[in-house]
Amino acid sequence: MPTYSGHMPTIPARSGDPHRAREAAESFGADPASYHRTRPRYPQELVDAVLARTAGREFLDVGIGTGVSADPFRATGCRVLGVEVDPRMAQFARQRGFEVEIARFEDWDPAGRPFDTIIAGTTWHWVDPHAGAAKAAAALRAYGQIALFWNVARPPIELARAFSTVYQRVLPATPFATPATDPLTTYSPILTNTVDGLREAGAFTEPERWQFDWERDYTREQWLEQVPTFGGHSRFPPAKLDELLAGIAAAIDAAGGSFTMPYATVAITASRRPGQD
Repeated sequence: MPTYSGHMPTIPARSGDPHRAREAAESFGADPASYHRTRPRYPQELVDAVLARTAGREFLDVGIGTGVSADPFRATGCRVLGVEVDPRMAQFARQRGFEVEIARFEDWDPAGRPFDTIIAGTTWHWVDPHAGAAKAAAALRAYGQIALFWNVARPPIELARAFSTVYQRVLPATPFATPATDPLTTYSPILTNTVDGLREAGAFTEPERWQFDWERDYTREQWLEQVPTFGGHSRFPPAKLDELLAGIAAAIDAAGGSFTMPYATVAITASRRPGQD
């Protein structure tokens, strides 16, 4: 069955430079508990693939947020240091036992600490891809790897169109009102800029792209709880957000009250070549 997304949970539509949208990038901490509870996790196949290519257990998580991306690696015994721009998200992650330093990654100081693996889960688009790649190269050991990954939601096409219609009616000036399109196509500028940044740094092997397809079932209530955690939604006027949620609820009810969301988890990976300091 064809699946397309009528809105992007975190990435502004038709933009290859979301890292310039600083207010949106720093808006996710409005309700970190809801964010942590509702955001989709990452497939075990991705975690296993990253672990299979690291020789050590010292990890750096760029944009650790509440720890969603770091959790499966910590569970295997990895030591994960987080860098997070939002103090509210950092505090939540600290309460969950992570060490977190508050900074924009481009400005963060590794202070001579080398890492075996750098990860970023659905956050690297908020980092300047060129400055970020250079900073990552400086923080990685020789042969260390960088693994940047995104969960891309791909709702059934009729539901995607219905969601787009709601955004067009309630919040027509937002990127989420963009008519339904293939989300992997929408992510293409982000992925291209990520690869270009790694190549330009001159310190990495040729980037590879991985994709893991999986599904999650949602009730209406589960999806509605997640919607306010999408990029920029915490900044919508409360009355508009309520109207938006009511429209989305009606769309899900019309689809039977629940639905299956196909996801594609897309990763860009590369290794730090030796002798490139």
